[in-house]
Amino acid sequence: MSLREGASAAVLPAPVTEALERLAQKQRGPARHRQPVAIIGPGDGGAAECEAAHAVAHALAGAGMAVVCGGRGGVMAAASRGAVEAGGIAVGILPEDDDRNANEWLSVAIPTGMGEMRNGIVARSGVCLVAIGGNMGTLSEMALGLKWGKPVFVMHGDVALPGAVQASDVNDMLAKVLACLLA
Repeated sequence: MSLREGASAAVLPAPVTEALERLAQKQRGPARHRQPVAIIGPGDGGAAECEAAHAVAHALAGAGMAVVCGGRGGVMAAASRGAVEAGGIAVGILPEDDDRNANEWLSVAIPTGMGEMRNGIVARSGVCLVAIGGNMGTLSEMALGLKWGKPVFVMHGDVALPGAVQASDVNDMLAKVLACLLA
């Protein structure tokens, strides 16, 4: 198997597993994605959102993708934990001017001192955006990503934005994101 050791904690459908293998191969070569996947969502996300964020980040990081997020709690912490547990890298773009509120799983914490304006950096940083759950901050990141022509995938969202691709569950989300990353 070419995924990172420990990266296949969940049982995934064969097409998703095969796509993760292809992504892992791509990530070891010169055509790899140098930009991370942005996993965005509320800092007070519930269990369903956090479990989904962990699973998506774990799978993508296990295939060699770095993850960027807002660096704090909830969905952001779950995504960071998933990425790091799979042997990957989690980057947090923090609104404060120090890292005191950074979640404990970040590989890299980047304090900006910009407040919510840091959402623009999160959205710009990702090769695509994976929104799990919703709140005003998540909506702002989604809107900016769409404005800049980035693929935006949504699960458990509160508001449907034109151009955002809805996913029904983790497997559907992974299938859609992997199709984007392998195109």
